Amino acid sequence: MAASAFDPAFPRGLSGVRAGDRSHLGRQAVMILALLLVLAMLVSLSTGASGTDLSALFHVLGGEPDPQDATALRDHVVMMNIRLPRMILGMLVGAGLAVSGLVMQGLFRNPLADPGLVGVSSGAGLGAVGVIVLGTTALAPLTGPLGIYSLQIAAFLGGLATTTILYRVATRSGQTAVATMLLAGIAIGALAGAATGVLVYVATDSQLRDLTFWNLGSLAGANWTKVMASGPIIALALGATLFLRNGLNALTLGEATAAHMGVPVERLKRVAIIAVAAATGAAVAVSGGIGFVGIVVPHLLRLVIGPDHRYLLPASALLGASFLLLADAVSRTIVAPAELPIGIVTAAVGGPFFLWILLRRRSAIAW
Repeated sequence: MAASAFDPAFPRGLSGVRAGDRSHLGRQAVMILALLLVLAMLVSLSTGASGTDLSALFHVLGGEPDPQDATALRDHVVMMNIRLPRMILGMLVGAGLAVSGLVMQGLFRNPLADPGLVGVSSGAGLGAVGVIVLGTTALAPLTGPLGIYSLQIAAFLGGLATTTILYRVATRSGQTAVATMLLAGIAIGALAGAATGVLVYVATDSQLRDLTFWNLGSLAGANWTKVMASGPIIALALGATLFLRNGLNALTLGEATAAHMGVPVERLKRVAIIAVAAATGAAVAVSGGIGFVGIVVPHLLRLVIGPDHRYLLPASALLGASFLLLADAVSRTIVAPAELPIGIVTAAVGGPFFLWILLRRRSAIAW
């Protein structure tokens, strides 16, 4: 087995740092990405068709606007009720999708794992569509007591079911076959898509319009209710993944080796599956199908800072949030005053970018 930066026997340089250790890059990347996120937040708050610029934010923070000033009242409403909740929701969704992709890649020990590619997002989407279409009829006894959380819980259960099925089908004796994982993901996604198609077929005209736009991915419907419904779920899932960082590092050597190192492998897998399902489900419930965030972001970071999950987890959350905020800003301006679904933007940017990374740096991808 090749020497690893995590191996105590790995040789150290004159500075006392293990050769090949990129911890310093990880720390620098986290700081730089934090600054990038601040920049992306400012771009998000200053972008839109209303003409409200960033200076309005400082007036909003200064207190209630003058009731006689129509422009100030408009800026206050736009900033507080539209752009701020949209920015917060975009950050949460981007971070949740990016970290979910990273955790799945660590769990399956395969860089091709991603919630959107292996059917997890399709399962979460099925749960969400079921509530949208049947929430006031057949599922009313279940959705009524859950209130605003019904959509998120249904998406979580759909994502949890598909993630569990995928893991059980693709993993055998602690080893995950790439072909099996991808084929199982395609099959699960197809089944979920077929069930979703049936629900779309029986949807009303108003539901169908919402589902069509929602399926392409969008933050257009962001409000404080959605932030309060999905935000705590995504935040808890992200917090739980931080406790997996050392276990995921050990898991790259195989389940048997990780167990010998004292890692509670089965508990690690359960927590990882639940965290991925919760983050993906809550994100899909409020934003629809947004692809490529969970596969491009971890890949790009792994090329730069290496495979250490101690830095990959926070870096993925920061870059995922920034990437989605900037993509959302593009979606709001490229066809202004109309708005392009954000899923189209992430696919248009993420697909070619991911292929470029593979073609240009494939020899440098260490996994």
